[in-house]
Amino acid sequence: MQDEILSKTRRKQEMHDLQALGAALVELSAAHLERMALPAELAQAVHAAQRIASHEARRRQVQYIGKLMRGVDAEPIRAQLAAVHGGSAQERARHQRLEHWRARLLEDDSALTEFALAHPKGDLQQLRALIRNARREQAAGRPPRALRELFRVLREATGE
Repeated sequence: MQDEILSKTRRKQEMHDLQALGAALVELSAAHLERMALPAELAQAVHAAQRIASHEARRRQVQYIGKLMRGVDAEPIRAQLAAVHGGSAQERARHQRLEHWRARLLEDDSALTEFALAHPKGDLQQLRALIRNARREQAAGRPPRALRELFRVLREATGE
């Protein structure tokens, strides 16, 4: 008797977890949803929930999404959501590596040579210009436009 109660409780908890996962899908932008490659019926239900303004109707739609999630392997969806929200350890580590390179490039001129040897795809001329502009921005106290651009270029050069 006790096993049945635990089993039913566990099943209910799993259903609530799937419903919460579905609610997280509803909060994503359309671009993120397209990249996730959800099953067609689930994607349609999520898009429908995004268009619903009424609280009660939206709640029922999220319950329906939770029901649809029972027939889908939820682990890939969880992993993709974690990557979107930056929750994955790999994503954080990648971001920290890029931040480290950016800080080194701004502090030390010889770091550009190291970066060029480690990542030959990088455009050295563009990197030099961005480093110079970022240093000027920091000295003048201006918004970090070149600093952000430097991060983007580093991400492209490293292939991360």
